[in-house]
Amino acid sequence: MGKKSKRSKEDLIAKRLARAQATAFVPRPFEGLPFEADLICLRELVPAATAEVRLREDFGGHTVTIASLLPAAWQAWHREDGTVLAGMQVPVSSTDASRDVARGILAAVDAAPGTTIEATTEPGEGPRLQDILDDAHPFDVRVLETFEYWELPGDDAEVAAALEQANDSIAPTEKLASVDSAYWTEMSGRTYVRWARSEGEDQVVDALARLQAEGRNDLGGPGTFLGYFRAHGIIVPVWELEFGTQVDDVEEPIAEFATRLDEALSDDSPLSTEARRTRSGIVARQLTIH
Repeated sequence: MGKKSKRSKEDLIAKRLARAQATAFVPRPFEGLPFEADLICLRELVPAATAEVRLREDFGGHTVTIASLLPAAWQAWHREDGTVLAGMQVPVSSTDASRDVARGILAAVDAAPGTTIEATTEPGEGPRLQDILDDAHPFDVRVLETFEYWELPGDDAEVAAALEQANDSIAPTEKLASVDSAYWTEMSGRTYVRWARSEGEDQVVDALARLQAEGRNDLGGPGTFLGYFRAHGIIVPVWELEFGTQVDDVEEPIAEFATRLDEALSDDSPLSTEARRTRSGIVARQLTIH
């Protein structure tokens, strides 16, 4: 085989490998980002919220607003005022949600003001959020009561009606201040706390089982443990509160509970018989939402 043919074959193999890597399912797409848990909450749980990120200098150094949801569920939007927004809640996605969002951001940054970027199931090869974001930049989540941050152009009746319909769908939600990545919400006459954990699933479930077996898995008093969601490779335990319990009523108890949970997370001793039985029940109630 000539050198040219050998090189062509190697190029073909490299292209096939790149395509395979680009379409491989990534079970934990946001792993490695210090704000992984909050990012997943904006994608799966929080109806209206924003947080700022900054691109690395080699990707332009721009500030971008990460939003839970954009109008028409766009992936990204370069607004007329020059602001670039990236949406987390989209109707379709590829096998790597991190690459999807990164693609949308870079396309919007390069596009003219007024351009919107649709979500796609085939973003192609390209960088991921882990490649393009300055992860030292603070990721401060602002939970909002409405979608007014959309700042839709125009003031006609159609725009107003669309915004009103979107706002009517928002369940009251607030971010707890005393612990990271925990959100209080009211839905259908019930009140919950959902707390995203970026530790490994087995580690968190073991810790919850230890506390549950001891009757101490109650958020420090006000919560009844229901189970957990699995989302993008991490788990989100859920507690139900007495209806009407406000977020301020939870701050101090959950801060105390966090110490108890940290102790259980660091305990690597074998589970007791009761904790193993409890663990089986917890796992049986888990629900995968992505």
